[in-house]
Amino acid sequence: MDNNFSIFKTIKGKPTGLPFENMKTAVLGKNYELSLVFIGSKKSQTLNKKYRKKDKPTNILSFPLSKTTGEIFICPETAKKDAKKFNMKEREFIGYLFIHGLMHLKGLRHSSTMERAEKKVRLKFSI
Repeated sequence: MDNNFSIFKTIKGKPTGLPFENMKTAVLGKNYELSLVFIGSKKSQTLNKKYRKKDKPTNILSFPLSKTTGEIFICPETAKKDAKKFNMKEREFIGYLFIHGLMHLKGLRHSSTMERAEKKVRLKFSI
């Protein structure tokens, strides 16, 4: 594991066995410093309310801290519920969310360009 990537948990259980570090490197490069944090729904709701003015839990939040550093927060509990809406398994959906967050940290906004970039990474990592 390189020094520019770390995973933290504030909840019980293990993060799914996805190649998070390799996905991060593929999208943001080796020198980008990223923290991935798995959180519960209460923390997710608190952050979502504070930063997006939405008083409900969300499955992912990404925060660029600078051009070369950022944080991604994933709520597996909310992701598990939302995966069903997208007809995906929980593991697959968490991988999708992580890639989505990486694209936002790269500076992309919701668009067909972002969707194509996400699909390319998903195919590369079989997600």
